[in-house]
Amino acid sequence: MVGRIPVMNVMPLVDLGRLPAKATVGEPMPVSATVFREGHDKLGAEVVLVGPDGERRAPVRMAKHPTTPDHYEAWVTPDAGGAWSFEVHAWSDPIATWQHAAGLKVPAGVDVDLMFTEGRLLLEQVREHLAADDRRGAELVAAGLAAAVDEQRPVEARLAALQDPALEAVLLAHPVRELVTVEGPFPLYADRPRALFGSWYEFFPRSEGATRDETTGAVTSGTFRTAAKRLDAVAAMGFDVLYLPPIHPIGEVNRKGPNNTLTPGPDDPGSPWAIGSKDGGHDAIHPDLGTLEDFDAFVARARELDIEVALDLALQAAPDHPWVTTNPEFFTTRADGTIAYAENPPKKYQDIYPVNFDNDPRGICREVLRVVRHWMAHGVRIFRVDNPHTKPVAFWEWLLKEVRRTDPDVLFLAEAFTRPAMMRGLGAVGFHQSYTYFTWRTAKWEIEDYLRELSSETDHMMRPNFFVNTPDILHGFLQYGGPAAFKIRAALAATSSPTWGVYAGYELYEHVAVRPGSEEYLDSEKYQIRIRDWEGAEAEGRTLAPYLTRLNEIRRAHPALQQLRNVVIHASDDENVLVYSKQLPPGSAAGAGRDDTVLVVLNLDPHATRETTVHLDLPAMGMEWGDSFLVTDEISGEAWTWSQHNYVRLDPHHEPAHVFSVRRTA
Repeated sequence: MVGRIPVMNVMPLVDLGRLPAKATVGEPMPVSATVFREGHDKLGAEVVLVGPDGERRAPVRMAKHPTTPDHYEAWVTPDAGGAWSFEVHAWSDPIATWQHAAGLKVPAGVDVDLMFTEGRLLLEQVREHLAADDRRGAELVAAGLAAAVDEQRPVEARLAALQDPALEAVLLAHPVRELVTVEGPFPLYADRPRALFGSWYEFFPRSEGATRDETTGAVTSGTFRTAAKRLDAVAAMGFDVLYLPPIHPIGEVNRKGPNNTLTPGPDDPGSPWAIGSKDGGHDAIHPDLGTLEDFDAFVARARELDIEVALDLALQAAPDHPWVTTNPEFFTTRADGTIAYAENPPKKYQDIYPVNFDNDPRGICREVLRVVRHWMAHGVRIFRVDNPHTKPVAFWEWLLKEVRRTDPDVLFLAEAFTRPAMMRGLGAVGFHQSYTYFTWRTAKWEIEDYLRELSSETDHMMRPNFFVNTPDILHGFLQYGGPAAFKIRAALAATSSPTWGVYAGYELYEHVAVRPGSEEYLDSEKYQIRIRDWEGAEAEGRTLAPYLTRLNEIRRAHPALQQLRNVVIHASDDENVLVYSKQLPPGSAAGAGRDDTVLVVLNLDPHATRETTVHLDLPAMGMEWGDSFLVTDEISGEAWTWSQHNYVRLDPHHEPAHVFSVRRTA
């Protein structure tokens, strides 16, 4: 039922409030509503947060939108993890009504005595509710009361005293509320900061420290012990999450050979996503990688370097997985009696049986939860879920709730490149992060639209993770753009999204596809061990690692880059020059009171130098139209004084991006 003061279109709501909106500890989030009433009397609105402890936080006054009638918004910040709720309170505001009427009537000589009498009565109500130790507020209210009753003073002076900005601030902080309407509570859930901000790196442990016999050409797999030596380089580049593809035994039946061929040799290792063999299933370690104790030591070493290990959760099985024998009901049996393998036409995965959740849903749920808790017990607090869109959404809602109930710090990333409704739905039911269409957004207009969508339209249900490449995705932009393309995509991902990721080999500019028109790597690491000469590349200077390191340093130095909901798109005269800024939102705990603004100007053309003028929306950056300010390029160290309109020249072969820190000048 509509309240006395109607409050409608409340946001953020997920599934009409059935599911909690996404929040992060210390992350400001906007709450908005349409609030209106009959007649001309003024109204007020505020947001009240209710914490996991059941305690109400101090209300936050909502401000009217400057251009959208009856739209109110406030930024609120959860200060602890867990299940929160919020309410929107609206009321008739007699003080604002009086201020408006007095400003019109008193100068016109209409109802002058009545106006001051009504003002006095309202100020007396405010005085009654002032805190005992609010001496400054009491003094201002007392001065206002004195002006209201002092008939010896000129009318103009009495009104001016009641319109004093300092007094108005007190009245705004202590409103007189009438006809109060409360809408809510509406749920939200505050996750730990890693759910919002992180730099991911992906590598295959079997490739790290692998060796090749120079005589026979035979390759010996890397192990967790050899891969642990690579952790120092990952940490030195500033990455704080290390994602491992499946580490389990790999099936021998229908094993794939190099480049996804059906004719593997006896020494071909197969795809890690073909999980399970005589050596075990989802709770086992591939024998070539070592033991469970070796994995524990790997996780411990990563933790020493402030790196969290994220483990792949792929709910599928090789034909020789133990489940196929012990639980054949987990799979789909075709009319000819065979078990259906996975397909994504035209791709075929003969080495993988997808799980069918319709035959024994309870059994599958119990088994998956057991597997997840097994790895949680071994230090894994982040899971990257493979193809979650091929499993029932209701299953994910159940699983994530079960894990959150006992271990709310455990995070899940959805690897779902699929329809928008499914991607958003997975985020809505509990996935903490989501892969996105970022890889395929390369044109300026596409990127601008997508940044707006992710930062202000779907932010309450889906957090993006901008991976620049994956073992499955080598976009044509990287195949044909040269080293400049790798810089462009890294700079864009690292500065536009609070979470981004890199798959190993990106820093070596690996760019050759298996065939023209394909996004699969030649000699894909999915099907074979790849030995990389990290030391040689570094010695010869043919590595992007220093650039990635600098980007991660900038991200850590600037709290504005650690936020999602603060992207502002600016204009340029060139369709290949993208301009955006990020500024700390109101109430941000990340900046600890700092004023932090980052402005990015990026040449999206990896082949040509671009010269153009950029046009900045200065009010959106917290400045006035005529202001000038100092910009310092965090990559080159150069500095300039800028204003609303500025010339830029970006040579992609030298440096395609300006990542500016902004400092206002007097």
